[in-house]
Amino acid sequence: MSHPAASASGKMPLVVWVLAAGTFLMGTTEFVVAGILPDIALDLGAGVSHAGLLITAFAVGMIVGGPTMALATLRLPQRLTLVLALAVFAAGHVVAAVTGSFTVVLAARFVTALATGAFWAVGFVIATGAAGQANATRAVSVMMGGLTLANVVGVPAGSLVGRVIGWRGLFLALAVLAVLAAVVIGHFVPRTQRRAQVSARGEIRALRQGRLWLALAAAVLIMGGVLATYTYIAPLLTVRAGVPADAVPLVLVAFGAGALGGTAIGGRLGDRRPMATTIPAAATTTLALFALVPLSTTPAAAVALIFLMALAGFTINPVVTALAVRSAGDAPTLASALTTSAYNTGIAAGSALAGQALASPLGVTGPALVGAVFAGLTLLPLIALAIAARRGTTRVVAHGTGEAQAPVRQDIAEATATATARR
Repeated sequence: MSHPAASASGKMPLVVWVLAAGTFLMGTTEFVVAGILPDIALDLGAGVSHAGLLITAFAVGMIVGGPTMALATLRLPQRLTLVLALAVFAAGHVVAAVTGSFTVVLAARFVTALATGAFWAVGFVIATGAAGQANATRAVSVMMGGLTLANVVGVPAGSLVGRVIGWRGLFLALAVLAVLAAVVIGHFVPRTQRRAQVSARGEIRALRQGRLWLALAAAVLIMGGVLATYTYIAPLLTVRAGVPADAVPLVLVAFGAGALGGTAIGGRLGDRRPMATTIPAAATTTLALFALVPLSTTPAAAVALIFLMALAGFTINPVVTALAVRSAGDAPTLASALTTSAYNTGIAAGSALAGQALASPLGVTGPALVGAVFAGLTLLPLIALAIAARRGTTRVVAHGTGEAQAPVRQDIAEATATATARR
């Protein structure tokens, strides 16, 4: 459901900000466990390495759960899907907080990941629809900004709260916040917000779009590149750059600031010039990561390159997410869910390869080199998208008609009313 006034003024509808708040809450839950993992392990009688499965279970739930839940809830009203997702999210945290079984906590984490995947899949569709085509990428950037802010603010704050009131108290607090979020979203998401009348078969048919898979490939690769380096950034900073261990959190704040800035830049520029925004950003990310290998010998150089890596890398995310949703035509829900799976797949693959590189003779510079390769490969699907846009036609799944040919501009975003008026 678009809001013409908001589209014309460039202002984001209130519902987009409300959804971003929900994304912040769920993003905090995804990553906060890392900061309280030793406490959970001790309480449940599990080793820390074994307790790490709680993080893995959530990632797997996001990878497989997003598309699955998108199809499973396709016939439900969008507002009901969001409220149910938050209700399941809250229930999962309550169950985890009151049980003494590690297996039950593990299962609860997986179920909350399924709910998170459903929330993000539907939330992206609502946000882009509410903002209108001319501001779709900005709407995505606002929602993804909630996720980025969760890493910068939510995770450190959640870890601190967990230290004070215990991890069970933290989980109960997150459950209460989820219930409050459900009430707010139930109020602000319009009752008239309706699903596109597309069947599960129609959603799956949308996967035939080559442009969709190119956008998903870019999402996998850029997130794999940036997070491969970020996951093992502490050894690089302390061993090679000479940053004191106590100062590492400050560097992570710089990374978060770069990520927030990049998300905002991608949202501002991506609607008008998606390829002119993403291709230079991918090239800059690649160069920054390569430069970390020889130049990360001083704190100043390392911090500057890490900030640049985050700034350029996160510029790409809202653009490729919006392109993936747009490529699916009238069947965007599954495509939206697949972008979430793509990002989590990139994180898993990049981190795994970076870990092997860290243990190799490359040492602490290995993850940065792996990240540079991932980021460099991101240029391939982005360039392919640019070439496809120049050919002037794209296949779009239309409601009730299967597939049809529709013209596009030289640059994908120039199909918007704003860009057309400028020409």
